[in-house]
Amino acid sequence: MMIDSHCHIDLADFDEDRDEVVERARAAGLVEMLIVGGVDENKGLERALAVADGLDLPVTAGVHPHEARLADEQVYDQIRGLAGEGRIVAVGEIGLDFHYDHSPRPAQREALRRQIRLAREVGLPVVVHTREADEETAAILEEEGASEVGGVIHCFTGGKDLARRALALGFCISFSGIVAFPRSEIIQEVAREVPDDRLLVETDAPFLAPPPHRGKRNEPAFVVEVARRVAALRGVEPEAVGDLARRNYERLFRRSLGGGKS
Repeated sequence: MMIDSHCHIDLADFDEDRDEVVERARAAGLVEMLIVGGVDENKGLERALAVADGLDLPVTAGVHPHEARLADEQVYDQIRGLAGEGRIVAVGEIGLDFHYDHSPRPAQREALRRQIRLAREVGLPVVVHTREADEETAAILEEEGASEVGGVIHCFTGGKDLARRALALGFCISFSGIVAFPRSEIIQEVAREVPDDRLLVETDAPFLAPPPHRGKRNEPAFVVEVARRVAALRGVEPEAVGDLARRNYERLFRRSLGGGKS
């Protein structure tokens, strides 16, 4: 039993064959895929909600750092309302991205702080994106009391200090296909060391397809390859990684998927 703890199958990349993608995921042993919904200029959050409803899959809501310039009180009220209705399982993805800087850094910082406070208000975990911003991301999570609700550093690409500080906050760390890329030694070292009860796996589909699918559109079924790589690094069977990830996912997002080892 496997989960994909982070995917974007609501995107147009999947419009032609979304049902088939989900069928392939089920055939690969996935029991759930978490659709991560984000505010953008093209009604991205509404699209994610509609796709999730149509597929009977869970969904999150948040303002990605790329779109932080769009964050305002109306957006925060929308996320607050979705949480109150029980329509989302987390606030995210939120965070800092100092690689692309698609939104000004002050706007990114403010959106991250506001959304951590919002998550604490509504009692939901956070899904965190961070790129080339390890120190500031960790500091803001600590300063804003993110440990109160917990969360996950998704698609982990940071250093060992970020991992240490995230774990100290009670966070999970999620590994994507990047863990199987060449020259990912630090990420692989973190994957070996993350405690069993903090480990998650994901695809971030349609991005970052793992070998042997690298260069192709990623899809949830490929999370099996991520689990295989993480399992090899930890010296266990892929089924063990799948079981750990499922249990951690259930705990973090308050889902009950049934089956598997307890």
